[in-house]
Amino acid sequence: MYISGVPPATVTVLLFASYADAFGRPRVEVPLAARATVADLVTQLRDGHAADLPPRPLVAINQEYAAYDRVIEAGDEIALIPPVAGG
Repeated sequence: MYISGVPPATVTVLLFASYADAFGRPRVEVPLAARATVADLVTQLRDGHAADLPPRPLVAINQEYAAYDRVIEAGDEIALIPPVAGG
């Protein structure tokens, strides 16, 4: 089913450091409904892949931090940004 002429799509999510370890790989393919938001993506990742993912991990789209209400578009580069510790 298409919503507003926008078909559903599969997006690639890039994973780094502890997130790559949690998923066991550096990227995952996630099927998303049309007009899915960052919040939808995180929920789907938590439900289907990594229940131990924090409730609100940082997400970047096209190399910029993204709000949870942002709609994901076909072709967007998506990355989960793990917590960083430093000293």
